[in-house]
Amino acid sequence: MSNVTLQIGGRSYIVACAAGEEAHVEALGQLIDDKIRDLGASGHNEVRLLLFAALLLADELHDARGKGPTGAASAPDHAQTLEMLASRLETYAAGLEG
Repeated sequence: MSNVTLQIGGRSYIVACAAGEEAHVEALGQLIDDKIRDLGASGHNEVRLLLFAALLLADELHDARGKGPTGAASAPDHAQTLEMLASRLETYAAGLEG
């Protein structure tokens, strides 16, 4: 196992991942950070921004799955990774809310 530090929404998050997956997890973190930047921070707290970013990414994944063989070929790997990240985001969100 390895740890990766992700910079998302101006904050650092340490995420565990399998050895050799560090670059992939960092790239996924960058996608989330890009979505948060697209949303802007006005009027939303950190948990809400993470939720919106996750929803936008899930919507993109949903669209990719519906595009036939080309989109479906890579969807399972992305789905598993997004599910893992969503679980971790929920854990972080619960900690931030509490």
